[in-house]
Amino acid sequence: MEKVTGLIIKAISGFYYVEAADRIYECKARGVFRKRGMSPAVGDRVVISLQGDETAQVEEILPRKNYLVRPPLANLDRLFIVSSVSEPSPSTLIIDKISAVAVSKNIEPVVIFTKSDLADAERLVEIYRSAGITAMSFSTRLESDRQACISLLEGKISAFTGNTGVGKSSLLNALFPELSIETSEISRKLGRGRHTTRHSELYRVGGGYVADTPGFSTVDIERYELIRKNDIADCFPDFADYKDKCMFTGCSHTVEKGCAVLQAVADGAIQRSRHASYKAMYDEVKDIPDWKKT
Repeated sequence: MEKVTGLIIKAISGFYYVEAADRIYECKARGVFRKRGMSPAVGDRVVISLQGDETAQVEEILPRKNYLVRPPLANLDRLFIVSSVSEPSPSTLIIDKISAVAVSKNIEPVVIFTKSDLADAERLVEIYRSAGITAMSFSTRLESDRQACISLLEGKISAFTGNTGVGKSSLLNALFPELSIETSEISRKLGRGRHTTRHSELYRVGGGYVADTPGFSTVDIERYELIRKNDIADCFPDFADYKDKCMFTGCSHTVEKGCAVLQAVADGAIQRSRHASYKAMYDEVKDIPDWKKT
C-alpha cells in the first residue's frame, strides 16, 4: 500500500482533503485518533495511505509546531490581526491579547490597521513596530498596501482574525479578487459575512496558504487560549530586555519596587498601552488555577 505525505487543506463532516503529490485526496481518519483524544486539523502535515484513485486514509499526524483550539487549525506561520483605525475605534487591549496568544503558540503576529484613508494610523503602527511586531496600515485604495500585505503571505500558512466591522472582508477581497467578486458574497471563499462558512479550509494564494475558518473572531481566541500568568511576560517581545532584570525574582511586573519593566515604561522604552494590556491580562488569570486553563 503506497503512502505519501501531504497537507490537510479542508476538513468537513469527518472527511479530510489532503493535498499530496499535486493531487487532492478525500480521506477518512483512522479510528485510533479518537482513542488518543485527538483529530486531524486543517494545516496538519499527515501521512496517508492511498486506497483508490481519489480516496485515502489518514494514517499519521506529523508533529505540530502549534495548534489553535477554536477554530481547530494547526501549523500556522502567521496570524494577521485586523483592526480598524476608526469606525469602530481600535482596541489595543484586544490586539495585545491576540498577539500574545500568537507568540505563545510560536505564530508570528502581524497587525494590520484598515481604513487608513479615514484616519492616520501611524501612531498605532508605531506602537507595534516599537514592540518588535510587524505592523502596517492598509487602504483598499492603495496598490502599494496590497503588495506589502501579499508579500507577507509568501511561503507561509496564515490566517486572518478580526471582529465585525473592522474591514477584514474588504481587505481580503482587495488582496484576492480572484476568490470573490463582492464583499457581501466573500463568505463563500475567504471572508465569512454572516458566518455562513461551516468548515475550515486553506486556499493557495499569494505564494502561500490562507486559512478560511468559520466565525474566526478575536472572541474565540480570547476565550479558548488563556495564557498562564507566569508566561504572559514572555509573550510580549518588548519586555524581553527587561523582564529578567528586576530587583526581586518572581516579579509580576505590575506594581513591584525595582521592577525593570515598570522603569522601562516610565522611560518610554515600553509603550504604556502595551503594559496596560499586560496588566489587564495578568489580572484576568492570576486567580485561575492552572488546571482550568487550556
